[in-house]
Amino acid sequence: MIKRTLFFANAVCLTTRNKQIVIKNKESQEEKTVPIEDIGFVVIENQQIYISIPAITELTKNNVSVIFCDEKHMPLSMNLPLECNSIQNQLFSVQIESTLPTKKNCWKQIIEQKINNQALVLEKYGHNPNHLKNISKEVKSDDSTNREGFAAKIYWNSLFGKNWSRDRFGEYPNNYLNYGYAILRAGMARAIVGSGLLPTLGIHHHNKYDAYALADDLMEPYRPFVDDMVIEYIDKNPNKLEIEQDFKSFIFSIMTRDTFMNNNRHPFMVALTFTSSSLSKVFLGKTKNLSLPEFT
Repeated sequence: MIKRTLFFANAVCLTTRNKQIVIKNKESQEEKTVPIEDIGFVVIENQQIYISIPAITELTKNNVSVIFCDEKHMPLSMNLPLECNSIQNQLFSVQIESTLPTKKNCWKQIIEQKINNQALVLEKYGHNPNHLKNISKEVKSDDSTNREGFAAKIYWNSLFGKNWSRDRFGEYPNNYLNYGYAILRAGMARAIVGSGLLPTLGIHHHNKYDAYALADDLMEPYRPFVDDMVIEYIDKNPNKLEIEQDFKSFIFSIMTRDTFMNNNRHPFMVALTFTSSSLSKVFLGKTKNLSLPEFT
């Protein structure tokens, strides 16, 4: 089942009644309800929104990611459950005890697919993809020769020109990319928790300040999907340099976008879960291969 994303930019009160979220407009006092089981994400953008503790509790029980934005309307934090899988203790143990060769092999697969997906994005927008396709074949264990960084330079230069650089605090359209990646990260973190893994314990990312290192690992092959949507949006809206409501609505639709994986087509949100679940199987010794998305 495809889960809904609820985005709140206006001042509302969010409470719960009969397993539903009750949304009450502070000005008109009008109410409407949404079944909690239908929800995947709740985005709290307006600083004047009230959400009750019982509402947060019920959302958490149903593995709903509640994303809170800062005063600049950028995603800042998210609420995730601590217990969401029947064999979570076992999965935590095998994740913690996973060997370095296993992690290196997983990272190799992730980077290979990321670069392949970047090549497919270039091809979609009329650029030569062959260089990146060749680079993807050169990725070694743990990407020890940093093919990811080499490919990234070619990729971004092709898309936005040699004078532009991908930087978290860089110039437009970095702001659009940052917002899209934040939504992707939240989606991947939700999938990881649902698969019974620790989102903090990465296979490659290991910054001590990073609470979602594993999400940062597994989201890499999905980044080109965000890139594609950002390019599509700015091509249609060349004069919009700042993030507006229509872009937010557009980028959140990524969760229902079709994704090709293992010779089958799946909604993006489902694909995230398949990827995180495949990592669980790797840690359990059931397979050596991750389920990763192919850009379409």
